[in-house]
Amino acid sequence: MSVSTPSYEFRSVPRILCEAGALDRAGELMASLGAHRVLVVCDPGIVRLGFAGQICDVLEQAGCVVDLFSDVNADPPAAIIRQATAQARAYKADGVLGLGGGSSLDTAKLVALMINNEQPLESMYGTDQATGQRVPLILVPTTSGTGSEVTWVSVVTDDAGQKKAVYSPQLLPDIALLDPCLTLGLPPAVTAATGLDAMVHAIEAYTSRTRKNPISDGLASTAIRLLGQNLERVLADGNDLAARSAMLQGSLMAGIAFVNASVAAIHGLAYPLGARFHIPHGHSNALVMAPVIRFNLPAAQPLYAELATHLLGEQFNDEHAAASAFVLEMERLVSCSGLETRLSQLNIPESAIASMADEVVTSIRRLIDSNPADMSRADVEAIYRSIL
Repeated sequence: MSVSTPSYEFRSVPRILCEAGALDRAGELMASLGAHRVLVVCDPGIVRLGFAGQICDVLEQAGCVVDLFSDVNADPPAAIIRQATAQARAYKADGVLGLGGGSSLDTAKLVALMINNEQPLESMYGTDQATGQRVPLILVPTTSGTGSEVTWVSVVTDDAGQKKAVYSPQLLPDIALLDPCLTLGLPPAVTAATGLDAMVHAIEAYTSRTRKNPISDGLASTAIRLLGQNLERVLADGNDLAARSAMLQGSLMAGIAFVNASVAAIHGLAYPLGARFHIPHGHSNALVMAPVIRFNLPAAQPLYAELATHLLGEQFNDEHAAASAFVLEMERLVSCSGLETRLSQLNIPESAIASMADEVVTSIRRLIDSNPADMSRADVEAIYRSIL
């Protein structure tokens, strides 16, 4: 009997280092890549925490000279990326290190590509539109959520205030460096939002209708187990190093999974919340994930049943019972996260729902197409209204 094999392309980062204290190796690793004039890209919070100063010291001890760009903000505007690139060019940087959450890492990836490339940023939006080669790049996440350290996508807020994305294999770093010590003591709200974001990546990769593949499936199912078993642990004790390490690894695996399989409607409905109302990306996903997952249950039942085994560590005799248990567990995790779960709690008015639904089914249609269940504009509006 012949077995049908799916056709797919899979890309990943060439090197991953995960260990407590790994930040101290960043200098030797950057030098091994042949970089000696390094721009560190981060946000002001990373400076206040002392991580920026720590990484600059580590790089200098390895013989690098270092410049710091620390003006990254959430959903990085194109103007900030251009500003960082101009600073890197003026400094003649030959290497970039991104340190922080997804916005800092996304910015660092684009700066590394644009230093020696005159292509305008706005012409890079889309898939495989970027040209040229980047300089050596190391990415160091300080949250367990976006998976940006292992993806070839950078999300940008364009000059018109719309979210755009650059998809290009040049954005994959040389090294993803995971140091759980950098995530110790993260505020519970950030821990919850980023952890749920990573879980969304894993769920949507596993249930993708367009690019699901067996490698992403394996990574996503392991990510669900790691994240599901450790999210409440790190919310209860932010200094649990073993749980923090598991969250980082789960986030990374989910990142590799989704960038090769696609995300879907949860991200689609979350994007307008971030772009219009500046709700952090992880929190935006958390707002809509429970109703979207429940909406998808009839179409995704076999896949949710499989994920239930990984998430809950149980075997179920009945597929429907397993899938329902998965949905209930995700709803429980959202409800106990401590995050606001209603649009009204975040001052998002009912009057915005219609135009957000229009945006989801037009400019973000590709994400709806990856969703396991068909979703109409009326469905999108109904989901928003259910969490008003």
